[in-house]
Amino acid sequence: MASTTESTYDASSITALEGLEHVRKRPGMYIGSTGIGGLHHLVYEVVDNAVDEAMAGHCSKIVVTLLPDGGCEVCDDGRGIPVDPMTDPKLKGMPAVQAVLSQLNTGGKFGGDGYKVSGGLHGVGVSVVNAVSVRMECDVDREGERHSLSFKNGGKLDQKLKVSGKAPRGRTGTTIRFWPDPTIFEVTEFRAQTLVERFQMMAFLNKGLEIEFRDQRPGHDQTPVVFRYAGGIIDFVKHLNASREALFRQVIHFEQSDEEQEIEVALQWNTGYNADGIHSFANGINTIEGGMHVEGFKKALTNVVNRYARAGKLIKDNDENLTGDDIREGLTCVISGRLRDPQFEGQTKGKLGNVSMRSLAEKATNEKLAEWFEEHPTEARKVVAKAVQASRARMAARKAREATRRKSALEGAGMPDKLKDCQSSDPAESELFIVEGDSAGGSAIQARDPRTQAILPIRGKILNVEKARIDQMLKNTEIQTLITAIGAGVGAEFDGEKARYHKVIIMCDADVDGSHIRILLLTFFFRQMRDLVDAERVYIAQPPLYSTVVGKEKVYLKDDSALATFLEEHPDHKREFQRLKGLGEMDWEELGETTMDADRRTLLRVTTEQAAIADEVFSTLMGENVEARKHFIQTNARDVRFLDI
Repeated sequence: MASTTESTYDASSITALEGLEHVRKRPGMYIGSTGIGGLHHLVYEVVDNAVDEAMAGHCSKIVVTLLPDGGCEVCDDGRGIPVDPMTDPKLKGMPAVQAVLSQLNTGGKFGGDGYKVSGGLHGVGVSVVNAVSVRMECDVDREGERHSLSFKNGGKLDQKLKVSGKAPRGRTGTTIRFWPDPTIFEVTEFRAQTLVERFQMMAFLNKGLEIEFRDQRPGHDQTPVVFRYAGGIIDFVKHLNASREALFRQVIHFEQSDEEQEIEVALQWNTGYNADGIHSFANGINTIEGGMHVEGFKKALTNVVNRYARAGKLIKDNDENLTGDDIREGLTCVISGRLRDPQFEGQTKGKLGNVSMRSLAEKATNEKLAEWFEEHPTEARKVVAKAVQASRARMAARKAREATRRKSALEGAGMPDKLKDCQSSDPAESELFIVEGDSAGGSAIQARDPRTQAILPIRGKILNVEKARIDQMLKNTEIQTLITAIGAGVGAEFDGEKARYHKVIIMCDADVDGSHIRILLLTFFFRQMRDLVDAERVYIAQPPLYSTVVGKEKVYLKDDSALATFLEEHPDHKREFQRLKGLGEMDWEELGETTMDADRRTLLRVTTEQAAIADEVFSTLMGENVEARKHFIQTNARDVRFLDI
């Protein structure tokens, strides 16, 4: 993005909007939740500030450390937060760094020349991190001196700003340490793997930025993890496609900018069948709902491929145009936009609303991609040929759907015979339990609340949709049953608002076969009913693995971890533990009490907060590349403690 003037960054760049009112009383309003997601959000807020320095061209390295005593430290080599007195009338005289750390909505991103492009404005600011921490410490290296201050008990100033020593020779930057408040958060132990995945994505999006992660907690892997990608989003696409067979070796890359914004795109086709492989970002923020930059790219992509196909006589004059879904089948693409004033909208504020970005993305794709096709005719022909195959499969699938609809109309049957539907017609209160096997299905039918709970038994393992086109998928009986029961279509036609249930609950045995069936179902929902997953309406039931008797009361324990905790709390327990091997072996009263009763059960909600990572995991675990799957399992085996299924 072009810049005509050198910006300054001092206290005059800092603007105060309001104080820290109500943050501790209503933390969920600011960080989303007080669970593990909200805990990690604190780290992201601090790291995002350092990334903003990198986007402004002033930071090359960020080090994140989980401290032995449960705190977190984030250190960057940026300019350092200003330490001179505030000029804003509301906070006049207060050191700027104190204002940034203790006043809500205070920073260099609300006007002035501190930052031309910022992702942090999408968040809530480091002051909120301070508000929900028992302690925060800050060291700023500027102009040869180290300036330090600290806070305690939710943002109360503990140590005023002072010069604590000399900065290491030539160093500038900010170091922030914080300790989350255990009276606010349900859990205060960070999950290393979750943080590492986020930092890797940040490194991909900021070419050349080095992000180092260290875990110094006792009992954790002490080996530093370092991410730095000279190719930026080109390397991101290669990484996402590593478990797939590329249609051709090259990653297509182009970018374009004007005075206010820039767009960068990297894309590569693979031999797979997924048509939802676009991952978009704006100022480093994952725009999971897409937005204007995605709309512009998609429109131009469809136009460029159809123009090339017709000009080269690769499709006949009387043929229909290839659709966007045909062309995007097997496409992996990363779109990264940077702009001065991003406008976010949508249910999760994950959709970019700036119309100017649509025009820029469309213009760049129309020009740059067309040029690339002309210069690489062999690869361009492969893209068209794959899209033509996808088009034929789409037409075959349409015929199969029409045949199924005609058959249902003739038979007068709306729902599958095996579905035991609920009485309620209100999707908001209706639940669909997908149960493994007829035996467990029988118990579930007896245990359910017939007013709001529907039961759909499935037999065996459904088709792995990662390895099948939609026309093959629609021939599978179990998948046809799922589609009909949920009632909202499938694939590109799926409309989550038409779903007959707002909770779809996968209920499988806690063994290897049950885990396989669960991942097959999750793959199906992620690839073919993505809106359902994005709306967080897919859940995993948690049947207990053990039971025992305490006094006269039967106690159920979810897993080995729960068993270990129970034994610690009841060291004198003498009763035997019964291992509950499968849903079918539980009587219906047990199943209802432990797994289905809305007042006593535990459900895991399936989310796709980081869709690019989820996409990679599904393609690796369920795709054709055996070596990639083996490597993934070996690499992540040590983090199996993070699984909760």
